[in-house]
Amino acid sequence: MAKNNRIGAWAFLIGIVLAVVIGIFQPAGDTFVIALVIIGIIVGLLNIAGKEVQPFLMSGAVLIIATGLGQNVLSSVKYVGPIVNALLILFVPATIIVAIKHVFQLARH
Repeated sequence: MAKNNRIGAWAFLIGIVLAVVIGIFQPAGDTFVIALVIIGIIVGLLNIAGKEVQPFLMSGAVLIIATGLGQNVLSSVKYVGPIVNALLILFVPATIIVAIKHVFQLARH
């Protein structure tokens, strides 16, 4: 496994754990939210490449759309709503970065 893949894999794991912790405990302040955004960018830059791009973009888009449309329902469930919101904070930047990388890759060919 390449060093970038290890960093990306660890960033993804840390991001998921941090999103669950933020969702459960809902700490005050924006520090954790900013950390999730930065981790999402790292995941998008280092962790998703090659054959993973299409499935990641499809899954990311479905996650973002379904969560956005189901926001009212999910927010009423005690821990599920905040955890899903925190996961969105992680996945939105990662999805945007992967999509931009993919567009540049398509433009080069």
